[in-house]
Amino acid sequence: MKKTILTVAAALAVSGAVLADKLLINGAGATFPFPLYSKWFSQYNKLHPDIQINYQSIGSGGGIKQITERTVDFGASDAPLTDEQLQKASGVQHIPTVMGVQQLRIAPETLAAIYLGKVTKWNDAALKNDNPTAKLPDTAITVAHRSDGSGTTNIFTDYLSKVSPDWKSGPGKGTSVNWPAGLGGKGNEGVTGLVKQTEGAVGYVELAYANQNKLPTAELKSHDGQWVKASLESVSAAAAKAAIPEDYRVSITDQPGDGAYPTAAFTYLLVYRDQQDAAKGSALLNFIWWAVHDGQKEAAALDYAPLPKPVVEKVEQTLKRMTVNGKPVLASSK
Repeated sequence: MKKTILTVAAALAVSGAVLADKLLINGAGATFPFPLYSKWFSQYNKLHPDIQINYQSIGSGGGIKQITERTVDFGASDAPLTDEQLQKASGVQHIPTVMGVQQLRIAPETLAAIYLGKVTKWNDAALKNDNPTAKLPDTAITVAHRSDGSGTTNIFTDYLSKVSPDWKSGPGKGTSVNWPAGLGGKGNEGVTGLVKQTEGAVGYVELAYANQNKLPTAELKSHDGQWVKASLESVSAAAAKAAIPEDYRVSITDQPGDGAYPTAAFTYLLVYRDQQDAAKGSALLNFIWWAVHDGQKEAAALDYAPLPKPVVEKVEQTLKRMTVNGKPVLASSK
């Protein structure tokens, strides 16, 4: 076993200006949904040539910062805003867009021990116990993690905090943590590069990046004690029984349920509930409506799990309540 990778999932928000005869909407944030968002923006531009959406894949931390400072029309983040962040970005609405996930078998406590720097060889007794029939080499484990503020890190560390008391009382959960071990890479691309180039490396990225780069992924033990492979089906299973609050800030890591992958999550658009620019606000809300309906058809081909129907229906009601200069723009019959 030379290298393996874990996959997780992600969050989002929006910005704009007029460029010549086109309406330009600017956004920035999470790297996880970038492949899908790029396709969405391109397709939507073909349907609406007068609207161009520009998105900078700079990481969830950057997206949260820019939407808070209102330097973009929307931000993207794999992590929902904390209460403190919401106070600074008053009026921001989370809009879930798709789901993502984080097959050597690794038990929860073993995974935490690896990232704590306590399990350092691939033939460690803990890994042998998880993989009794595998021939594991006497190779050092190189831990790869994000160096930038990342919603993907938030998802991964949220999971580790749930399954490991040592992790919860140590590095804890967040978009950035003090890593006990390993090498840092910027963005999903950076972590992917470290894993591909480093003998014995293990890292965490979204399923889409793992599949596109032909990286083997870990099979994790679920909340119910099942060994579960990372797949669109196991991501969807993680959301099947989750209670979705009105603000959509929910963790679906380590969810109970048959076949639920333990490091699944939603990714979000972060958009102000009341848009101040009439043209851009109307265009943005109409794009989001398209994204959570027609845009979902593109998700599976790019290794993103579409939103479950109940979540889409909930998002519809949220969008209908959002306004431009205090007035709704999406009719209830839309």
